[in-house]
Amino acid sequence: MKIVHVEAGMHLYGGAQQVLYLLEGLRDRDCDNLLVCPPGSAIAQAARTRGLAVTELPLRGDTDLGFVPRLRRLLRREHPDLIHLHSRRGADLLGGIAARLAGIPCVLSRRVDNPEPAAWVRIKYRLYDRVITISDGIRRVLLAEGVAPQRVVCVPSAVDAAPYAHACERDWFLAEFDLPPQARVLGVIAQLIPRKGHRHLFATLPELLRRHPDVHVICFGKGPLHAELDAAIAAASWRGRVRLAGFRNDLARLLPCLYGVAHPAEMEGLGVSLLQAAAAGVPIVASRAGGIPEVVRDGINGILVPPGDRDALARALEDLLADPGRAAGFGRRGRDLVREEFSIDRMVDGNLGVYTTILGNGRG
Repeated sequence: MKIVHVEAGMHLYGGAQQVLYLLEGLRDRDCDNLLVCPPGSAIAQAARTRGLAVTELPLRGDTDLGFVPRLRRLLRREHPDLIHLHSRRGADLLGGIAARLAGIPCVLSRRVDNPEPAAWVRIKYRLYDRVITISDGIRRVLLAEGVAPQRVVCVPSAVDAAPYAHACERDWFLAEFDLPPQARVLGVIAQLIPRKGHRHLFATLPELLRRHPDVHVICFGKGPLHAELDAAIAAASWRGRVRLAGFRNDLARLLPCLYGVAHPAEMEGLGVSLLQAAAAGVPIVASRAGGIPEVVRDGINGILVPPGDRDALARALEDLLADPGRAAGFGRRGRDLVREEFSIDRMVDGNLGVYTTILGNGRG
């Protein structure tokens, strides 16, 4: 089986990492894969270091209509059995059109839970033989918008748990972030964009940090809100205890050193960073939004709160900080959950099952 995969993102965020997991897993199952991505993208470099086949093809977003003939020519040259579109930013709609023109079965991965206009849904989703959602929450959104149930399959995202299963390098961690010896750190691992809800967390901090003088907050990630959040921190009374650490590629080393993770997102497809935190044995306080409850089980490996409810968020964080024994129990059960339900093998087999169903049924 030969599959062309299209990933349009420039950075190696959670979705692109899932594509790498999938490509390596499919290769181990004797599938022939070609990754198509924009020139200079981080995933192109990462894929090549893993010995994966890559073609760089210009893709400048939703209005780059020239991507359709470019991709169509590539498909005619490569003669794949199927094309798998992994991201938006032009790849979903334009890639679907190119696949339809080339007469090749097409699968779309959907990683976000934001609704789309009903008229747009009726047109767009006819392009795909199947849509693979990374959570049941996203699947429910598509069904509510009128996509036929038999065309939508949930295959949850995965995480390689092994790199996170180690003890904290405490001395290194304290030195890396210039923290005092007694520090307990809450982490936020998310792009600096409005829907990730950093402002809700910041609203809880004056009282929370007053009650727990050993607590510090580190926000990992980058995005358009950096200047705004940085200014809010600089103007706050707690500015010395909260920092923006930017994007880090060493989360496997960092996460085991966190006391907990806060994720007050208003919308979320699933949350790969939450899978990583759970794999590291870190308890989580998060919003009951999108696919988050599929990763964070309330009272089992963390605490869920209503999206945007700052009072509930403050209470949940207080509960986590006030009871280290309970927090540690959340962490242990989070590790078990990731190993049992979010393994890479399970994710790869799920995607491969969709491919074989489409090809075996003459496009189903």
